[in-house]
Amino acid sequence: MTRKPVQLKGILAAVTTPFSADGSTVDEEAIVAQTERLIAAGIHGLVPCGSSGEFFSLSPDEYRRVMEAYVQAAAGRVPVVVGIGAMTTAEAVDLAQHAERVGADAIMVVAPFYEPLSLPELTAFLTELSAAINVSIIYYNLPDATGIKLDADQIAQLGRIDGLDYLKDTSGDAVTLTDLIVNRSDSITAFNGWDTLTFMGLATGAQAAVWGAAGLVPEQAVALYEALAVDADLRRGRELWRDLWTLSDALESVSNYAAGLKAGLEILGHPVGPPRAPIQPLSVDDRARVEAALAPFRA
Repeated sequence: MTRKPVQLKGILAAVTTPFSADGSTVDEEAIVAQTERLIAAGIHGLVPCGSSGEFFSLSPDEYRRVMEAYVQAAAGRVPVVVGIGAMTTAEAVDLAQHAERVGADAIMVVAPFYEPLSLPELTAFLTELSAAINVSIIYYNLPDATGIKLDADQIAQLGRIDGLDYLKDTSGDAVTLTDLIVNRSDSITAFNGWDTLTFMGLATGAQAAVWGAAGLVPEQAVALYEALAVDADLRRGRELWRDLWTLSDALESVSNYAAGLKAGLEILGHPVGPPRAPIQPLSVDDRARVEAALAPFRA
């Protein structure tokens, strides 16, 4: 198999799946609008069909169509990394192969959830998935959803799987993330995926961040990356991070992260519809918190 590696770096926006006003259908026009806005702002890549994209709420046909729609909208201008989440190996392979067929540059795979896999089971799952596709894989480390808690050495072992080049770390464990960035970059390239650790990850040397808040305020997210990772301007980075941290903290604190993103986009004048039931729109208090956190970016 000839692997088609992709170089990923910068701010990769974890994007929403827009829905119609009643949540019944995918709004493909809003996918195009969201993509154009983010690319114009300098975002380095798009990550649809992840947690921010409510992949778990999509029908099989919708899931595949959302992949296609984002790839088509991006039109090769930035990499598109498609999130893959399924309960069986066969279903994950099918989704990943579809993503590759429609032009995804890489996939980001979360392990089957509900029943935590052992490390050997996880390794077998990822190995079979890798053997079925040619594009690069990001392992989405999300222990709160999967129940799989790995240390830095175990994550580095996953990097031995052919094609598993990257990690999105959404564990919230700053020590493990630092260990991976500083000591184990020859085994796997670790990206930050926990919003309130974005500054720490980039300042420590992470090549990228997969960041939902970047879909709300892309210009400022890109500016943070450039300050820390390109210009090594710690003072400027701290200035930018002050308001970005407040926004990130608000999004991590509300009842549902994807609902928070969608509320934020509506507040900013870029509506993408509601979250899909059973997830509910934010409460009045939660929405007010997100609105307050967005105020500096609207001034």
